[in-house]
Amino acid sequence: MRNFIVTVNGKSYEVGVEEVGVSSAAPAVKEVKAAPVSAPTPAAPVSSAPANGEKVLSPFPGLIKNLLVADGASVKKDQPILVLEAMKMDNDITAPCDGVVSFRVAKGANVESDSVLAVIG
Repeated sequence: MRNFIVTVNGKSYEVGVEEVGVSSAAPAVKEVKAAPVSAPTPAAPVSSAPANGEKVLSPFPGLIKNLLVADGASVKKDQPILVLEAMKMDNDITAPCDGVVSFRVAKGANVESDSVLAVIG
């Protein structure tokens, strides 16, 4: 299954397409980038760490299903740090750079597009 973002009349939709004739051992595509569809709404902060560093923004509205690393943990670029559920699909959100993660959301929080999920510093 491959995930794609399709824009119809200015509105972005995430769709999953099954590849025909491909074995089940084919690697899954995880990276999804969507255009913002609504104004950002800040999520409730979890950590009191300073805001300097690279922000990890929500690519689309959804539910924070799981935090995959502890707040304050060292992470590597492209390492999954949390799971964002949108349209009943789990999406791994990855670290944009190496550093220490400081979450700005909690498990179970609803977030809008462009909400700050974490800061990597």
